[in-house]
Amino acid sequence: MLLLRQLEFSFRNPVVTGGSDPGRVDCGGKTKSAGVVNHRDDAPESNVDLDQTVQELLRSNGANRLANEVRVRWNPRLKTCAGRADYRNKLITLNPQLSHHPGEIDRTLRHELAHLLAQFRVGRRRIAPHGSEWRKACRDLGIGDEKRCHALSFGAKNQRGRFLYRCPKCWRDFPRIRRIRHAVACLTCCRAHSRGKFDPRFRLRLVRAA
Repeated sequence: MLLLRQLEFSFRNPVVTGGSDPGRVDCGGKTKSAGVVNHRDDAPESNVDLDQTVQELLRSNGANRLANEVRVRWNPRLKTCAGRADYRNKLITLNPQLSHHPGEIDRTLRHELAHLLAQFRVGRRRIAPHGSEWRKACRDLGIGDEKRCHALSFGAKNQRGRFLYRCPKCWRDFPRIRRIRHAVACLTCCRAHSRGKFDPRFRLRLVRAA
C-alpha cells in the first residue's frame, strides 16, 4: 500500500512561496472523466474534460484571466502526493493512481485549484498554503468543508516506507517515506464517522520507524 499525500501546493516563484502538507482529501465529487484515465509512463498527459471543468469553475468565480492559463495534467512521476498546484506555471498535476478512486478526482482537482485561485486573488502577496485565503477559495469552489489533514491510501505498487503509521479505528497501515509532521487522520474513518471532517479519534499513530 502506498500512501499518497493528497495535497501539495508548489510555488516555484521567488516572490511567492508555499508548502506542502500530508494527505488531505478530495471532496467526493462527481467528475466527467472518472474512470477515463489513460496515461503514458514517460510524460504528463492532458485531459480536456478536466481543463474544461477548471475553466468553468474559475470563470464562475470571476477569474477569467486565470481560466485562460491554467492547465491540468496527469503525471505518472508523482509518487507520494495525489495532486500538486504550481502557480508560476499555472499548472495542476494529478497522480494517475487517483483513477483507482474516481470519487477523489474532482475534490483533489478543486483542492489544488483553490491554491491557484487564492494566490490569483491576492496577487504577489505571500499567503499561507492553507490559510484563510485558501479556505475561502475552497468555499467558493464548492468544498467548504475541505481539510488539509487527511490520509488516503492507494493500492499501487509496493514501496517500502521508513515509517509505518496505523489508524487506531480500522487498523489500516500507512507507510511513509518521511515522518509525518502534522496531524493526519484516516480519510476512510473520517468519512464514515465524521462526515469527512478531521477527527482526532482517527489520527494516525506511528507504530514503526526504520
